[in-house]
Amino acid sequence: MNKDFKNKNEWALILGGSSGLGLATAKKLAQHGMNIIIVYRNRKSELPQIEIDFKEIKNLEVKFCSFHIDMLKPEKRAETIEKIIQITDEGGIKTIIHSIAKGNLKPMINAEQVLKNDDFHLTINAMAISLYDWVISVFNAKLFTKDARVISFTSEGNTKAWKNYAAVSAAKVTLEAITRSIALEFAPYGIKANCLQPGAVNTQSLRLIPGYEKIIEHSIHRNPFNRITTPQDVANVAYLLCKDEAAWINGCVIPVNGGEHLN
Repeated sequence: MNKDFKNKNEWALILGGSSGLGLATAKKLAQHGMNIIIVYRNRKSELPQIEIDFKEIKNLEVKFCSFHIDMLKPEKRAETIEKIIQITDEGGIKTIIHSIAKGNLKPMINAEQVLKNDDFHLTINAMAISLYDWVISVFNAKLFTKDARVISFTSEGNTKAWKNYAAVSAAKVTLEAITRSIALEFAPYGIKANCLQPGAVNTQSLRLIPGYEKIIEHSIHRNPFNRITTPQDVANVAYLLCKDEAAWINGCVIPVNGGEHLN
């Protein structure tokens, strides 16, 4: 396997990297020699499996560090950035992978608990604005490498309406807008930003959506390859975007779905 990032003292900062797309991307980048920092927050019951997954990354002979914190709190973010400065030891953040999935999946009407204004705020802050918060914090700390990549994950909910998905849909649209602006305004500093738009991926986040089974069934039917997207499919593209050859890709929303969007 080609160790593109070995011995370069380059790091991936993965926000929400304890499962799903974030974890798959962490493993993929580590396989190619990139050092890994994962920031996450999970329930205690999930920690034993997370430790197993993290040990797998450590066994890939890269430097590894994790922070189990509320990454949405400014004071926790500031503390973590200070620790990252020490950890990277004159290295730099090659990529920020934004994989935070924290939002409200409530209907707008005809339910005991319907979507409210605060639900939108919480979801958009967690799944969109937090990207900018971490990017500007890393930038101000002068932690980015000269050729850095910011990668976030959106979904077809950016243009399609699904029941119970209104708050997350609004967050995805906001995430894409913020990513485009990062791509434009941070470009003079060598930072590129793109969104990946996977097809349906059978992750914990998808399984929280009411009726997710129908989403999977519909995706398989639409997909030219008659299967859903896997976390590894998405991680592979995130890896490609971190390579030197991808330096001219900036400000894009890139489908990663095997052509599912064609139908």
